Amino acid sequence: MPSLTLANGLFHGTLPDQFRDLTWVEEKICTIYSITAHVTCLFQLSDLLQHKVFHGNTCAHDMNVMSTVSVLPWTPADINGFLSVIFIGPEKFDPNCMGTLFCVHKQKIWSFLIWLKNHNCLYANIELDSSILDQHLVDGCLPGLHERVV
Repeated sequence: MPSLTLANGLFHGTLPDQFRDLTWVEEKICTIYSITAHVTCLFQLSDLLQHKVFHGNTCAHDMNVMSTVSVLPWTPADINGFLSVIFIGPEKFDPNCMGTLFCVHKQKIWSFLIWLKNHNCLYANIELDSSILDQHLVDGCLPGLHERVV
């Protein structure tokens, strides 16, 4: 924990163990405020023996407009609007080869939203709509990600 977190009143507790492995995309799906856009630059190795090896980075950029929701979770189209993937490699981008980088787990998202609604006063008046969650895959890559690849 950063040294001044407690002194500045910024520590709000820890997450239960079942939510400590949320992916950054799952967190973004559950957030009320979205103030950053994410650009991921991925390089694929050209070595044919290691054609599924990628390296790169993701940068979060502040946006001039803050998006606030009154209904959660965010739809895949909403999340994709905040993402760009720059892919450089000898093959076409295959989101299914990304492992957990853009992975979502529908049940974990819903469980986290329920927990937030019950334990975080900022979520008390947020409507949770399970029909939006149906737009996400049960377990897998964020739907529509391939359309965000340059």
